[in-house]
Amino acid sequence: MADKNDKDARDWRETLYLPKTDFPMKAGLPLREPEHLQRWTDMDLYKKLRTASKGREKYVLHDGPPYANGNIHMGTALNKILKDIITRSHQMMGYDSDYVPGWDCHGLPIEWKIEEKYRQKQKNKDDVPVIAFRGEGRDFAAGWIDIQREEFKRLGVIGDWDNPYTTMAFDAEAVIAGELMKFAMNGTLYQGSKPVMWSVVERTALAEAEVEYEEKQSPTIFVKFPVVNGDDDLTNASVVIWTTTPWTIPGNRAIAFSSRINYGLYEVTKAADDNWAKVGEKLILADDLAESLREAGRIEEWTRLLDVRPNTISYCAHPLGDNKYYNFQVRLYEADFVTADTGTGFVHVAPGHGADDYNLYENNAASFSEAGIPEVPHTVRADGFYFDDVGIFGSDESVRVIDDKGKWGKANDRVIEELMKRDALVARGRIKHDYPHSWRSKKPVIFRNTPQWFIAIDEPLEGDAKDTIRARSLKAISQTQFTPERGETRLRGMIENKPDWVISRQRAWGVPITVFMNEQGDYIPSGSFDKSE
Repeated sequence: MADKNDKDARDWRETLYLPKTDFPMKAGLPLREPEHLQRWTDMDLYKKLRTASKGREKYVLHDGPPYANGNIHMGTALNKILKDIITRSHQMMGYDSDYVPGWDCHGLPIEWKIEEKYRQKQKNKDDVPVIAFRGEGRDFAAGWIDIQREEFKRLGVIGDWDNPYTTMAFDAEAVIAGELMKFAMNGTLYQGSKPVMWSVVERTALAEAEVEYEEKQSPTIFVKFPVVNGDDDLTNASVVIWTTTPWTIPGNRAIAFSSRINYGLYEVTKAADDNWAKVGEKLILADDLAESLREAGRIEEWTRLLDVRPNTISYCAHPLGDNKYYNFQVRLYEADFVTADTGTGFVHVAPGHGADDYNLYENNAASFSEAGIPEVPHTVRADGFYFDDVGIFGSDESVRVIDDKGKWGKANDRVIEELMKRDALVARGRIKHDYPHSWRSKKPVIFRNTPQWFIAIDEPLEGDAKDTIRARSLKAISQTQFTPERGETRLRGMIENKPDWVISRQRAWGVPITVFMNEQGDYIPSGSFDKSE
C-alpha cells in the first residue's frame, strides 16, 4: 500500500469519469438568489409569461389576502410559496397561469396595531377624531403592503405585484357597499338585539370564524330555584340547575328541561350541619345525574320520593329574587338542547348570553311576556361590567366579568357569594373545558346581548322558501373540490349550524354599513325601497 505522503502516489480522481460543467462546487444561495431575482425583474418575467401565453386557456389564482399589519411569517411564506408552485406548474402545463396578489386592509387586526401604539404613548383612541383615526389605518395598511410586497418578491414569487387588489381601494369599498344593499333589498339585512360573541378586550362583536377554543378551568355551581306554583307534592321543593358561568345567573329568565329525561323528587335525610343541602330539603333533578349531585353536595343520605314531570311546574322563583329586579316568574320550557350528560338535567336559561337560550325565548316570547319578561335582558356592558339597573350587582363597579387585559374579574365570585347568602347553593366545584377565545387577542370572549346588524341566512330569497343563503352556501360547497377532503366536512358543519350572520363591528377602520335610517334612528326596511330602481 502506497504511503499517503508519497508524492508519486497516483491521483485516483483521474479514474473517475464525471461530467464536466461550469457549476461551482458551492451553491452560494445567499449571493445567487438575489442575482436570479434581479434577472427576473430586469427581463420583466411576469410580462413575458403573459405575452408568451397569450391566447391560452387561463388559470387565474386570486390570493386569499393576508392582513397588512406586520412582517410576513412562516405561515404566510408557506402560503405564497405553495401558490407560486401551483401557478408555475400550470404555466408549464400550457395554461396562461396568472397570479393576482391581494391584501385585506380593514378591520381589527390593523386597528389593534394602531391602538397598541396609542397604549405605548398613554394615548386614548377615543380622543382621536374618527376621520383622523381612519386616515392612520389607511396609511398603516399602505405601508405594510409595500413591505410585505418586497418580502414576498424576495421569496421568488412571480405575480402581478404592480396591480394587486386591496380591500381599501375605493372601488372595492364601493362594491362592498353595493353588495350590502342587495341584502337590504331582498329583506335579509336586519338590525336586532341578540347575543353574539363579544370581546371585552377588543370592544367588538366577533363572528364564529374569528373565535378559537382553548382549555379553561371554570367554576361550577348547583343552584336551587324554589318551586312557587306546581303540584302539591312539590311544595317547598326546588329545581336544581348546574352552570359553568355563575356570572350569567343575573340574566336568568327561565329553566329548560327534556321530556326524554326521567326526573325525581329527592329529600335529604342525612347531611353535616355545615352542609349547604340541609336535612329535609327537597330537590328536583334528573335520576341519571342524582348520584353525581349527591357526591358534589356532600349529601350523606337522601330518599327518592316520587317521579316528577317538569311540565307540571308552573313557575319557580329566581334565586336572587329578594331584589325587585328579579320580580318575575321563572317558567319551565321543554328544549331539545337539554341532555343528561352532565349537570342536573335542568338548564338555566339566560336569553342574553347564549344562542340556544335566545332562540328558546324567541320561540316562546308571548309566554315570557306573561311571566313579566317582555324582552331579552341586557345585563353586561361592552366593558364587562353589569348595567346599572341589574339588581345587586349593577351599582358595584368592582364587579366585572372580564377586564381590559382579558383576565376574569370578580363577577363569578360575587354571584356565588350572593347565592350563598340566600341559601341558594347545593354544591360548587371546578371543571376544565374548551372555552371560546378571540383568535387575535387570544383572550376569552363572552356571549352578550347587544344590538348588531345581521343577515338572515334562512330567509327565503326571491319568494322561494327553499332558496336561502344557507341552502345556496351548502350547494356551492357540494360543487367545490376540497383538498384535503376533511376541509369540506369542517366547512359544511360550520354552515349547517351557523346562526344568522353578524356583520357589524364596533370599530372605526372598516367599510361602514351604508343603509338609510329615519329621524328616530330606525333602519328603513327593504320594503320601503323600490327594488326596480
